[in-house]
This record gives sequence, C-alpha cells and structure tokens, in this order.
Amino acid sequence: MTSAPGPRRTVGGGRAFAVLLVLTGAAGLLASWVITLDKFKLLQDPDFTPGCSLNPVLTCGSVMKSEQASAFGFPNPMLGLVAYGIVICVGASLLAGAAFPRWYWLAFEAGCLFGIGFVSWLQFESLYRINALCLWCCLAWLATILLFWSLTSFLVRHGLLPAPGPVRNFLAEFGWVPPLLHIGIVGMLILTRWWDFWTS
Repeated sequence: MTSAPGPRRTVGGGRAFAVLLVLTGAAGLLASWVITLDKFKLLQDPDFTPGCSLNPVLTCGSVMKSEQASAFGFPNPMLGLVAYGIVICVGASLLAGAAFPRWYWLAFEAGCLFGIGFVSWLQFESLYRINALCLWCCLAWLATILLFWSLTSFLVRHGLLPAPGPVRNFLAEFGWVPPLLHIGIVGMLILTRWWDFWTS
C-alpha cells in the first residue's frame, strides 16, 4: 500500500506569470529610477521642474518635495529600486525554470503585502494631503497592484495560501477581476477628487 503523495516542496511558475513579474518589476524600476534622478536634480536646484509636472494636478515636483516622499528618512524611490529589482530577479528565475519552497513564496507575498499597503497610503496622501499626482508614481502604483493580486492569486491557486474552495475556483477562472476592481477604484477616486479640474 502506497502512501498519499505529500505536498510539493517547491513550486515554479508558468511563463505568463513569470513574464508578468518581469514586466511589473521593470515598470516599477523605471518609475523609481526616473523619480530618483529627478529628486537628485531637485536637491541640486530647488527651482528644477520635473518633466512630468504638467499642470496643477499632475505635478511631480510637489509630490517630491513633500514629507511623505521620504517616509523612512530617505527618498521612497530608493526603496523601489531594491524592491522592484527583486521582483525582476524572481520573474527571471522562473523563466529559467526555477522553483521555490513555500517559505520563499510567503516571504515574497509578505513583501508585496507591505508594498500594496505602502502604495495605498501614498495614494491617500497624494489625493487628500499633498493634493497632487506624480505620473511616475502612478506607474509604480499600477505595477504594484498588478503584482500583488497576481501573486496572491497564484499562491491561492497552488495551495500555498489557505483559502476556501470557491475562492480558489474563482481566482482560477477570474483572477483578473481583483486587480481590475482595485485599479478601477483608484481611478474613480482620482477622477472624483479633481472632477472640476478634469471637466473644466
């Protein structure tokens, strides 16, 4: 009599998932790099105007000069340079055929959970405290939202995160719904926050 097979010790990802990680990581890394360069220029010349400062709402300079732009005592995009670089490395490793143990995936998920929480806080601060948007920041927000929900769906579908059967089945069929809803909610908040400006 043979015993039932135990859970897999390592789990790899499909090509589409790996490419998604590489693309979201690259988008976030690009945004972080551009913001970091502009931040250095702003430190050298307080009158410097970033190229993404287009109008009173889309004004990267106002965001970069805010206290929230250095939440941990250093410019936020420097954190992004490291975090998004890790995402690219994970995606590239999966493309090369790597498989990781459960603890690795959960640590990756914990990092992404911190990322989505931090991004949500920055979104609130930008909309209701700083009263301005940075287009490069918005690109990083988009990348983080797609990354978080795609990874969460992946972990649930592979049994690495506990979830009821109906939730697992839903994510297997409609994994695109949570990130779409999340992006839609953020988009509606941005639209309504400056409704008079957008419609004038």
